[in-house]
Amino acid sequence: MRYRRAQTPGGSYFFTVVTYRRRKFLCELDNVELLRTAFLTVKLAHPFTIDAFVLLPEHLHCILTLPQGDKDYPMRWNAIKNYFTRRCLDLYKSSPTLSQKRKRAQTVWQPRYWEHQIRDDQDFEKHCDYIHWNPVKHGLVTHPRHWPYSSFQRFVNLGIYPPNWTASSRGIEDDGYGE
Repeated sequence: MRYRRAQTPGGSYFFTVVTYRRRKFLCELDNVELLRTAFLTVKLAHPFTIDAFVLLPEHLHCILTLPQGDKDYPMRWNAIKNYFTRRCLDLYKSSPTLSQKRKRAQTVWQPRYWEHQIRDDQDFEKHCDYIHWNPVKHGLVTHPRHWPYSSFQRFVNLGIYPPNWTASSRGIEDDGYGE
């Protein structure tokens, strides 16, 4: 059976991308920088907007918006994951036999990702809230402002959230969103 993804040119999409076997290495400083560089490199070649983002030790959530007329987010995720994987050679020092590019990619990322096409402003807001509350949900911090790998502070600076914003003040339920 072939999996079908929603693809609307110029659409906004919520994503959950998870490491292989949920290994917790994404928030190591070198990997944070490497992932940032992967996003920037792919974005230069194939533009998109990062509307909201959070990086956790074993997964990330984000909302990306594609340019008008463009619907190819699978190519972008493939390029981001491949860029990161090719340059993350020291990730599994204990597994030198995993030298084949394809096998190494499978040991860094889960082969698929969760995607959801954003339907309207309310759906967008709900997913942004979920993204920013995620570090609290996972017990990493007590408030979203304390998590360094998130677009939360940008939302505060833009006046979208007040500095004391909490998910409970917005009535966020845990819908799972691909976790």
